This record gives sequence, C-alpha cells and structure tokens, in this order.
Amino acid sequence: MITSYACLDDTEVAIAAARAGADVVRGMYGGRLARVDKGAGDFATAADLAAEEAILGVIRAARPDDGMLGEEGGRQGAADSAREWLVDPLCGTLNYAVGNMLVAVNVALRGGPAAVADPFADEVFVTDGQSAWVRHEGSDTPLAPTPATRLVDLNLDPPFPGAPGFRGVDVLAHAGFAARFRPRVVSTSLALAWVAAGKRAAYLTDGGDLSGSVHFAAGIALCRAAGCVVTGIDGAPVGPQGRGLVVAADAETHGQLMSIIKGRG
Repeated sequence: MITSYACLDDTEVAIAAARAGADVVRGMYGGRLARVDKGAGDFATAADLAAEEAILGVIRAARPDDGMLGEEGGRQGAADSAREWLVDPLCGTLNYAVGNMLVAVNVALRGGPAAVADPFADEVFVTDGQSAWVRHEGSDTPLAPTPATRLVDLNLDPPFPGAPGFRGVDVLAHAGFAARFRPRVVSTSLALAWVAAGKRAAYLTDGGDLSGSVHFAAGIALCRAAGCVVTGIDGAPVGPQGRGLVVAADAETHGQLMSIIKGRG
C-alpha cells in the first residue's frame, strides 16, 4: 500500500492518479447517481466529481507545486506553475450513467507522461513520453498498434464544428470506407488507447485543437509514444491550428482515411 506519493516519478504519479479515479468509477457503478447539469445536454454525475477529487488528491500529495486542470473543477493548484496536469475523471459519462461500462479515466502531465485507465478491465495504458505499455495484474506489456482489426472508431457526438466540410456520418457513408473498414462508436476516448493497443485500426473525431484537451491529451500522448500516426482531420499536425483527430495504427491506414475524408478514396 503506497502511503506517500512524493517518492514516485511522474509516470507512476500518472498511473496512481488514474487508478485512484478508476477505483471510484468502478465502486460507484450501478448506483443511483445525482446529476449536475452542465448545459447543452451535457452533465456530470456524482461519480465524475468523486473520481476527479480522488485523482487530484493523488497529484496534490505527489506534486504540490504543480497546476491542475480538471474537467469538472477547472484550474486548481499553483496558478503560475510551469507544470500542469490534465484530468478527465470519467470519459463516457453518458455511457456510465445508463449502465454501459465503456469509459476511461484520463490523466496527463502536459508535455509529459500520461495514463488512461479502463476501470472495468483493470487495465492502465501508460506512456512515459518515450514508450508505451499496458499494465494489467502487475505486468507491463508494450503496446503494438496494428490495423489488423480494420475497426475504425468514430466519435459521432456533437458538436460538429467541421460541418459541412467534415462530418463523421459522411465518412461512414463513403463506399471506400465500407470496402476497407468496419465502424465502431464507443463514445469515449478509451478508443484512443485501443488504437495504441491494436484493438482498433484508427480513431476519428471532429473538433478544434485537442492537444490540450482534458479528454484527449492522455490518449494523444499514448498513441504518439506507441508509434501511431496522429494528425488533424485536415492532415495537419495536432496543435493550436489543428482540427480534430485522425489517429491510425500505421501510415497506410492513415492515408486511406485521409483520402476518404477528402472524398478521393
């Protein structure tokens, strides 16, 4: 039992924080949960709030001088710190609220290590910024992206800022997509970890710059370290000028998807 987090390196802090959140998410699953309306049809549950507090508790104990950005609580900690942790305590809140176990807990140090926990598979997908692996039952296994499944996960949840130029449903309807791939929609950024792990061939989502998003930062870091191809939906690097995400297990898959997006595939 770890009683002091201060002795851990940043990678192990990310793992411990993600696991703390995952423990809360798993423990509160199936109960009657109060909802907090966030507007525009979005909401948080009591599990989101409790998981975020558990995650931030680990980070505060381990790195008291760092800043933190949580999906539910906003910015906390040292406002002038050069280091900031990005926290999404429960990605897939609607899934969770209706009894679907497809959710993720995301913790990332901006520009550094990251961890994505699957609370119900007891897996933590990890990167130290250089390599990537999955920790399960005390064992670490390197992540190996592959397009072999031909499964492409699409985020079809609104908003759709790229429309009408880009719409996920148009990708689904494209003959070239059906000829090469099979779609999946899990509605959680856990799908990014699955691309890194070879469980998905690719992941697509609309949006603006997602590199600093609490929802996507951990998954992006994980996929990059695993060797995936990561760009925006326009093929440009992910960053301040970026638009959405196209994350593929390899260059061939990425090229095929970009051709489809551009209407040429």
